[in-house]
Amino acid sequence: MAPAIITLTTDFGTRDHYVGVMKGVIASINPAAKIIDICHEVAFYNVAQGAFFIAQAYRYFPKETVHVAVVDPGVGSARRAILAEAAGQRFVAPDNGVLSQVLERERHTVRAIRVERFALQPTSQTFHGRDIFAPVAAWLSSGKECAEFGDAVGDYVRLERTDPVLVKPGRWRGRILNIDSFGNIVTSLPASLLTEAAGEARVEAGRIQTEHVHTAYAQASAGEPFVIAGSSGYIEISIKQASAAKAAGVEIGDRVDLIFHV
Repeated sequence: MAPAIITLTTDFGTRDHYVGVMKGVIASINPAAKIIDICHEVAFYNVAQGAFFIAQAYRYFPKETVHVAVVDPGVGSARRAILAEAAGQRFVAPDNGVLSQVLERERHTVRAIRVERFALQPTSQTFHGRDIFAPVAAWLSSGKECAEFGDAVGDYVRLERTDPVLVKPGRWRGRILNIDSFGNIVTSLPASLLTEAAGEARVEAGRIQTEHVHTAYAQASAGEPFVIAGSSGYIEISIKQASAAKAAGVEIGDRVDLIFHV
């Protein structure tokens, strides 16, 4: 039988001891678990970016994987810890919307975790990744049933949906879901809209307006803003070997428009 898999997505970075300690807690409870880092460089406190990263990753993991997502600006507050079941996998996170993009696309059950049963004692008010989320994930991976962790709830926190909106004939409006480390702008506009546009459209984001559509970065000229179907399945705005986000002056959550020539 393959070892259980636990993934970690946080905004902790790797300079400090935080990620390593979470792994130590997991190993103490379930030494057989295989721990995979998805990302620890989520922008500090950026729940929306964390939601994007976990939504992009979970589909590539086997059933029964336990995903831990800790981007938690509300640590120490009254916000709940939740356990979600979706797509045959389990997700452990603060109840702040960080699972929104997974839950808006998959049938799911969300449970409020009975923290007092599973948390390390004493429980810190500043490091729930160590004291709550890591032990819950470890116990899940060791074979405990989801129902043991708490009752199902329907009032969990949801971020604004990421679906693009047809604001008028010929104009789709979406949002920026992510800006990657290369400065590429990942939009919420499905890449399939590029096929529908058939080259007769422009994309607007901040200071960038472009009608150039390429299928590979190598096709672009240096300094040229262009649009490409990204690996995430969304339209991306790029500049060859430069930061499109910096040129456009945009941030995660900002508006982006796709305008057809009708």
